[in-house]
Amino acid sequence: MLDRAALRLLRPGLAALARALQRRGVQADQVTWAGFALGLAAAAAVARGHAGWGLALMAAGRLCDGVDGALARLTAPTERGAFLDITLDFLFYASIPLAFAVADPAANALAAAALLAAFIGTGSTFLAFAAAAARRGWTSPAYPEKGLYYLGGLTEGSETLACFALMCLWPAHFAAFAWAFAALCVPTIATRLWAGWRLLSQAAP
Repeated sequence: MLDRAALRLLRPGLAALARALQRRGVQADQVTWAGFALGLAAAAAVARGHAGWGLALMAAGRLCDGVDGALARLTAPTERGAFLDITLDFLFYASIPLAFAVADPAANALAAAALLAAFIGTGSTFLAFAAAAARRGWTSPAYPEKGLYYLGGLTEGSETLACFALMCLWPAHFAAFAWAFAALCVPTIATRLWAGWRLLSQAAP
């Protein structure tokens, strides 16, 4: 829901960082892998009970995730890069609830499982529609610069990261945040199912 506004706000700064990296010969895929490594380091910190460090590492990793696309657009975006970016993003998103479950299984495991199940719903509806849209040559009018068709919803990347930040700031309340966010994912799953069904029913590929 907030991704478009966040991208509009952050785009000038991300573009400036991307230009600086391009002058130094850094490639977009390298930044993507660096962001993923930072995300896994954040998950490891959370799992060991250092949620504050996890939040700092997560912020650095998400900065890389914003810069890699801007860097790719300065040269030539590739399908390989888009595939790598979205795949590593989803693996990172899954790692944080898992980390909280590892940190305190008795208090967090069930809520983490519910949140991961919700992520399966939001992720599968997103990726399945993106694959169908690609076969038809569709691009998202809301995100024309993206390598995949972005079908929006109530819980997008911005909301997910905000929830992760709250979890890291108040780790004792992880379960409450996880249950609440899992519930918020349900309307996203429902609206993506409906939108995908309706749009893909309009015409044959």
